[in-house]
Amino acid sequence: MKIAILSDIHGNTKAFSSVVESINDNGVERIILLGDIIDYGPHSNQVIEMIQALSIPIICNIWGNHECAVMHQEYERFSSERGKNFARYTRNQLSENSLSYINNEMINQGICEFFIDNLKCLAVHGSIQDNYWKAIGNSDDFSSYKAYDYVFSGHSHLPHFFEVYYKADEPEMRNKKKTVFINPGSVGQPRNHCPLSQYAILNTKTGEISMIRTEYDIQKEQKGFSSEVDAFYKERLTKGI
Repeated sequence: MKIAILSDIHGNTKAFSSVVESINDNGVERIILLGDIIDYGPHSNQVIEMIQALSIPIICNIWGNHECAVMHQEYERFSSERGKNFARYTRNQLSENSLSYINNEMINQGICEFFIDNLKCLAVHGSIQDNYWKAIGNSDDFSSYKAYDYVFSGHSHLPHFFEVYYKADEPEMRNKKKTVFINPGSVGQPRNHCPLSQYAILNTKTGEISMIRTEYDIQKEQKGFSSEVDAFYKERLTKGI
């Protein structure tokens, strides 16, 4: 089964459209959404409408820190005033449809366990240590993730794929157990010095992981930003920072 892993769309319709087109071209059968579909971009309502219109089934769809902050109207954990102000602006712009979708169609704990083809998976926006605000890094203590075959996470906007091997009583596997960690990067607001929209595809049959980048019309998306929000969030799209 081919599964598309998406995170951090951040209200960017042009980026999301390019990813949806790529997903369809690649024969994806299921989608995982890792949160932050809203905020920091000008089109949160439209992104939600696009998600609702997808024909490919969504395995899980979890809140990110932006859904959590905006829905609870708790903005103190944002690192800057401009971030807090944008989140307040987004809250005021959300339609009744968007509010209902976030409340009723997304998992509000920011974390979800599920099985794919007998593989135990964990989807988390941040990490087990902090579901919303702390991203998984390759220098972390990974002991909490041993039970899973795959761990999908977002939040950092920095793509990664690595494997961790644990000691286990499994002689056939030379007493090792493997967990694969995948962060697809950000669809709508990349921060790895690459402005292209980014996501990942997992082929559960072969174990192949494809980290994919797609071009989109950045300038056209930038035209949608309101003068009421800091221009930083518009300008950063050009360089992927």
